[in-house]
Amino acid sequence: MSIQADKWISYMAKKQKMIEPFVEKQIRYTDNGTKVVSYGVSSYGYDLRVSDEFKIFTNVLNSVVDPKKFDDNSFINVKGDVCIVPPNSFALARSVEYFRIPENVLTICLGKSTYARCGIIVNVTPFEPGWEGHVTLEISNTTPLPAKIYANEGLAQVVFLKADEDCAVTYAQRGGKYMKQTGITLPSV
Repeated sequence: MSIQADKWISYMAKKQKMIEPFVEKQIRYTDNGTKVVSYGVSSYGYDLRVSDEFKIFTNVLNSVVDPKKFDDNSFINVKGDVCIVPPNSFALARSVEYFRIPENVLTICLGKSTYARCGIIVNVTPFEPGWEGHVTLEISNTTPLPAKIYANEGLAQVVFLKADEDCAVTYAQRGGKYMKQTGITLPSV
């Protein structure tokens, strides 16, 4: 039996709490009619929202970005309705939604075209079978101008790839280091 992708996502979100909080339709306007960068279920995926917590990279203290020895002086923390990413710079954020990926599903997460058309690139690694947590989002401003990111609005689309059977070893079973992350999670080796 075949089931439409949007209906499968809704079913999995409700039955297995795959996405929390879950928005069952695509939202383009607030209750008062203000336009937003869309979020919620899409045709073949789910448009996740960025939270109001950001870590903006800075070179004020001349830190070196080193994934093996990450220095907290590499960024400043910002909390608010918007985040201004400096020109040719980078920020980390997290999703509003908490994901629980089934053992027979792999996701690919891509930036939304609204931001891409503004020179904002969102990089997120796949969510592996058995992984769960808030998504740490990498936001690059490739332009020579400051760029505005809107908290609690859409930032990236998650595409779900469902296999016919469960994977041999899940992310959880192999002790993945980013399992059950709840905030903006910094690099770890």
